[in-house]
Amino acid sequence: MLALQLERILRRIERARLAYDAHQIISLVAVSKYQSVDSIRALYECGQRAFGENKVQDLRLKAEALDDVPLEWHFIGKLQENKINALLALKPSLIHSVDSLKTAQAIQKRLQTHLGEAKVRALLQINAANEESKSGVSVEAAKEVYEEILSVCPNLIMEGVMCIGANSPNRSEIEKSFQKTSDIFHSLQDRGAKILSMGMSGDFEIAIAYGANLVRIGSKLFETKL
Repeated sequence: MLALQLERILRRIERARLAYDAHQIISLVAVSKYQSVDSIRALYECGQRAFGENKVQDLRLKAEALDDVPLEWHFIGKLQENKINALLALKPSLIHSVDSLKTAQAIQKRLQTHLGEAKVRALLQINAANEESKSGVSVEAAKEVYEEILSVCPNLIMEGVMCIGANSPNRSEIEKSFQKTSDIFHSLQDRGAKILSMGMSGDFEIAIAYGANLVRIGSKLFETKL
């Protein structure tokens, strides 16, 4: 069943990719925050390699239980300052949710103090829909904050931006949030930005239409009903 779900999602990604740009390459991160170790292992056996967790403790437990397989772990949740050391010890492939200059500086301090020359790949989270329930920098401040992080946090390898689409039944509102994030991403490409992480189970095709090259899909990938 998981193999079928993965195949369906990949087909939908491919259709959206071709509609946007045949030269675009899109990565899929399977959001496994509600899934068991057995489900993650089963999806790995279907060919999926990148998985995302939004809590450091869950990431640690799952990474330890699955350390016999070469998974690529992404951290996609809000990072509390007191969890930074624990996250860095897990050596995530990518942190999607650097949501402020303060968070970036806290990560930089830990990397310098405890890990010497260690570096971590990261994205700046943008609150493109300007919703109180979401973390991230404002659209207006995003470029300035990104460049400030580049300047003062040399151990963070900033590779792009991330957003969560507007929480709205109105497609145009979702599109606006993705368009704003895409515009910021393109303005930062000459500063090394190469990842535009947007789109989840309910809106990933819209995100791809606005240039997303990394999508984060959970429920649609793991659901067991036909």
